[in-house]
Amino acid sequence: MKYTYLSLLISSLLLLPTTASYAETELTIKGVEGKAEDNISAYLSSIKEDQYSVSLRFQSQLETNIRDALKALGYYNPDITFTVEGEASEEDNELIVQIDKGVPSIIYISDIDIKGEAAADKDFIRLIDNSKLNLGQVLNHGHYESLKSAMRNLALQKGYFDGQFFDARLQVSPQRNQAFIHLHYQSGPRYLFGNTSIKGSQIEDPRVRSLLPYKEGDPYQSVSVGLLNQNLSSTEWFSSVSVQPDLEHSGKTKKLPMKVNLEPQTKNQIETGLGYSTDVGPRGKLSWKKPWLNKYGHSTGASVMLSSPEKTFIANYKIPLVDVLHDYYLVQYGFKDENENDTDSQEQNLSFERHWLYDDGWHRSIYVRLLYEDYVQASESGHSLFALPGISFSRVRTRGTSGMPMWGDKQSIKVEYGDPAVLSDTRVLRVIGHTGWVRGAGENHRFLTRLDAGGTFAEDWDKVPPSLRFFVGGINSLRGYGYEDISPENSEGELEGGAYMATSSFEYQYRITGNWWWATFADFGDAWTDTPQWKTGLGMGLRWGSPVGPVRLDFAYGQNADKGDQFKIHFTLGPEL
Repeated sequence: MKYTYLSLLISSLLLLPTTASYAETELTIKGVEGKAEDNISAYLSSIKEDQYSVSLRFQSQLETNIRDALKALGYYNPDITFTVEGEASEEDNELIVQIDKGVPSIIYISDIDIKGEAAADKDFIRLIDNSKLNLGQVLNHGHYESLKSAMRNLALQKGYFDGQFFDARLQVSPQRNQAFIHLHYQSGPRYLFGNTSIKGSQIEDPRVRSLLPYKEGDPYQSVSVGLLNQNLSSTEWFSSVSVQPDLEHSGKTKKLPMKVNLEPQTKNQIETGLGYSTDVGPRGKLSWKKPWLNKYGHSTGASVMLSSPEKTFIANYKIPLVDVLHDYYLVQYGFKDENENDTDSQEQNLSFERHWLYDDGWHRSIYVRLLYEDYVQASESGHSLFALPGISFSRVRTRGTSGMPMWGDKQSIKVEYGDPAVLSDTRVLRVIGHTGWVRGAGENHRFLTRLDAGGTFAEDWDKVPPSLRFFVGGINSLRGYGYEDISPENSEGELEGGAYMATSSFEYQYRITGNWWWATFADFGDAWTDTPQWKTGLGMGLRWGSPVGPVRLDFAYGQNADKGDQFKIHFTLGPEL
């Protein structure tokens, strides 16, 4: 490794007291690599640039820093030599430092002992086993300090609040190249969760207490305190949440009372949003929500979304059950007016839903959806009524807090069935599935894949309305084509909608700098009734992991698009999965 700095030589040494000359010094350090090289670089960074020279005083300072850097890694007897190439009076000179680390100090005694209840705690045992402070290992001061810090932190996390070290020594014999570690810790008893007091809640006590992730008498864990805080915030019932252990009133039983202070959320919330996608143009959204209506935690809300091809209104009423985060009923009404391509449809839905959220991340719902639709689809027109009981499963997982995580996946499947015996115009079975993955390689490479597929199996296809048929195309479907402008066509070239659809995407991203990524992709798919005619979209794009989510700009070429309409620019803001 090399360092180049400007060293000021006092001209009085040349008998010119009023004149200064400058010599550029190149510092070369040889004989070390890996962690030793990195640690020496860190120690030398404390020396200012204008202090580098070939003087004996600087060499002494340099040697002290290098020895300290090597001691931290267990090398107490290094051999360090200096060589100067060039003269101090010349414009350029080089200071070469040759280092022989010598024999490392080996841990000869590793006396690590835990007394108290933590002696049988698996997390403490695992921590010591992974400490790299066992007999015969090379001494590293950082490992010793890290173990002490980790033991303190683990004690606080698991409720050993009386724990303390009564012997903590690291001794080294440089002459024998041996290290002696004595680390004795007394954990004391582990505290337990005591009674939880809840103040300031406008929701009845049993429903709030269903959010507690622990029971009175369970061993204390800070992660449970954090989870309770998260659970209370997730309900959206409270504007302020505070969860604190009361250490002053634990008593001789070592039961730790928990204090929960809450403040009700405002009764009405209004949100507005504006967006733009080249697929549908400008979009606007207005939402209203009452996060709590009564002491049972019921909530309601409505939203209006407007764009050129679609106008949508949705209203809902949510009824949480005893386990308020995992079980609830939802009643929802929706109206959509769509006028795009060869579709002119007014669709109304009223659904009654039962939801379960499982600890493994899966979300299950069972529902009955009443669908009424007036429509004109190409040369077809009519109105439809369907009662569609259904079931759905979905799960989304990501790792990390970034808007563009390096690992994630999403799966969902939905099945609906309608029968003429119960209101439906014709017997119909509809199945839709989705899966997608994000995987990173190192820090600068991301791979995304996505597969969507669906089918509508109907006894009388002519009675199936547009909302139960399939159209593909656009940024979240098949890039290089217009929004939902791919489907089977009639004899006049008008879109009829397909009985089946399948689309897939393969994308590679490379980090340009920071949260900016360059992407290349290939999309494949079609919507069909008899035989698929697979379409391909290829392109490149730019990704930005913005504070409000990924921003995507794509330049796509539809290989099977009509001539003169092959190039599309897609721009949108939203999650990738």
